[in-house]
Amino acid sequence: MDPNKPIIQIPKVLSDVQMQYQTETLEVKQQHQKSFIGVPKESILQEKRVALVPSSVAILVANGYNVLVERGAGEKSNFKDIEYTEAGAELIDDKAAVFKAEIIIKAAPPTIQEIELMHPNQILISPLQLPTITEEYIQLLRQKRIVALAMEYIKDESGSFPIVRIMSEIAGLSAILTAAELMNNINGGKGVLLGGISGVPSAKVVILGAGVVGEFATRTALGLGAEVRIFDNNIYKLMRLQNMVGKQLYTSVLNPQYLKKELVSADVVIGAIHSKTGRTPMIVTEEMVAEMKEGAVIVDVSIDQGGCFATSEMTNHDHPTFTKHGVIHYCVPNIASRVAQTASIAASNILTSILLNADNPRNVEQLLYHFPGLRNGVYSYKGCLTNEYLGQRFGIKTTNIDLLLTSIF
Repeated sequence: MDPNKPIIQIPKVLSDVQMQYQTETLEVKQQHQKSFIGVPKESILQEKRVALVPSSVAILVANGYNVLVERGAGEKSNFKDIEYTEAGAELIDDKAAVFKAEIIIKAAPPTIQEIELMHPNQILISPLQLPTITEEYIQLLRQKRIVALAMEYIKDESGSFPIVRIMSEIAGLSAILTAAELMNNINGGKGVLLGGISGVPSAKVVILGAGVVGEFATRTALGLGAEVRIFDNNIYKLMRLQNMVGKQLYTSVLNPQYLKKELVSADVVIGAIHSKTGRTPMIVTEEMVAEMKEGAVIVDVSIDQGGCFATSEMTNHDHPTFTKHGVIHYCVPNIASRVAQTASIAASNILTSILLNADNPRNVEQLLYHFPGLRNGVYSYKGCLTNEYLGQRFGIKTTNIDLLLTSIF
């Protein structure tokens, strides 16, 4: 070191700090308190399904949720109260207490009386079932500032509708089996066996829609030996259906002339049209129905979205059919409730996966913001109607849910 070079003195304060131990801060993930989930007992539309089954409750409880189940909610689906308590749920006798939960999950739309029990910012997940919805229903949801989601409009990551798909599989199978029963003499039908026998031709089944309902209805009808005709305007769906079934089928676009020709000679017609946003389009006019064979059977699976037959009127499991123009109509919106246990388990599996993906369900905005598919199911959000079809139907101003959430974040 050069003795003639001046030495730069370092302040003692700086050197002391440099030599001191520094505290290291670790990132700690904030723990969120999970919400209460309420599962009420269904009381309308002869609904036998339950929104969450015991096995799903056990998974949710293990992941920190608190689940309140109204006593007897699972009885019609053959799930006992003891099964829910063993899964970790809290059984409640008072319906009003169940409706105090942050998240309410139902297998059927809530009644006006049930909505009265709800509170602002509560999350409601249930079917919408358009024919049953009234302006009073919508206005009350808005007044209560409830965040309401329609199960049938919730999407998954692939863009499909998981609840609709699983219920459609059940509905497609049930629709054909129901039609086969209605064709019996005992049920007012013409006494025609759907599959026919040696020397007697099979019944003709016309299926409107080549989606999931159409696919499973086709599989079931073919399995029983029926002659099948399938109509859909989506050529790719028709191609997919033929590939899935694995055999050449009679398929056609929804050309009124072709459709009318097939309806005149049809024994069974299945309505399997699904709308992504609102009401299903009216495919079959009343004039077409009037020209069908007497004793023919119509099963309108699309009735929960308004129906695709001009003659369709919503029925229930107690009185499932009516006859118009000599044609038997079956228009029960919750057709899957005929097999309540299977349907409950299927829907519960999907709802459970949705809830498990939600990191903090208390923060509704973040939940909907990060899950576009879940956001697609919202039709009422904190006083705002977000479904365009409902807005047009009842003359109520609508607001885009994306805009509402964008303004928050």
